Amino acid sequence: MRIIYCDSVFDNKLVESDYEEEMNAAKKAGFETSLLSFENLNEGNIAQALKFINNSEQNEVAIYRGWMLKPVVYEKLFNALLEKNIILINSPAEYIHCHYLPESYEKIKLFTPKSNWTNDISDKSLELLLSDFGENSIIVKDYVKSEKHNWIDACFIPNASNKIQAKKVIDNFLELRGNTLNEGIVFRKFEELEFLTEHSLSGMPLTKEFRIFFLDKKIVKIFNYWDEGEYNDLHPELDQFIEIAQNIGSNFFTMDVAQKKNGEWIIIELGDGQVAGLPDNGDKEEFYHSLKEILNKK
Repeated sequence: MRIIYCDSVFDNKLVESDYEEEMNAAKKAGFETSLLSFENLNEGNIAQALKFINNSEQNEVAIYRGWMLKPVVYEKLFNALLEKNIILINSPAEYIHCHYLPESYEKIKLFTPKSNWTNDISDKSLELLLSDFGENSIIVKDYVKSEKHNWIDACFIPNASNKIQAKKVIDNFLELRGNTLNEGIVFRKFEELEFLTEHSLSGMPLTKEFRIFFLDKKIVKIFNYWDEGEYNDLHPELDQFIEIAQNIGSNFFTMDVAQKKNGEWIIIELGDGQVAGLPDNGDKEEFYHSLKEILNKK
């Protein structure tokens, strides 16, 4: 098994600095590592992007650990690596299943905030979706990301029935996302979660969330989602999440979970494990050691 990281923009023989600690931890755990060019990959220069990845003599499974990729780009990467006898751990279908919320929503809808979505971002279409939430508070995001660090201006809508205010937040969101918008708009019911602290830079409210990595339906590692604030001894109740994970159509994925103020545990969203970040203060060595242990038991 090898781990493939994004290279540095300044020197394509070095790993991107944000992944340097991870790569060192992977090597220490016994993984082979390779580098690809994220910039060339996104520009369609596939051969150039993978020029430092040699063909494998036999079929070899690999994990990509890098920046998020649009599904069409991921598919090109997957197919190009196949030609080198390297098989990414998630197929293009498995990648999109957890990367795009609408693709996995049916699997988690009983345990996650009510959501709806559309590719049609006309005022009429969005007003129809908003009406489904009555006067409830909601958040707006695309199929992958929100603008949560612009919480008041481009993420949180206090009253879904207030069309003027909702439109202002949605317009701000669309302007900030620009050509990085993933597919369309998603509205999600806002849930009151256990408060953690306010973000030191953006001032957005941080809540007690956790990121669980799953490999082959087994827990690799549980991280505190935020590096700021005191979680104290709070830990998620895992049994229901492990059970749900058995039905997720992915080999390597994340499940972000949180506790509501009423004590109930919910799923915030799923993510592809290859492009989900590790918290800055998370134990990378423990993560890769656990990853290796699960793979060795296969």
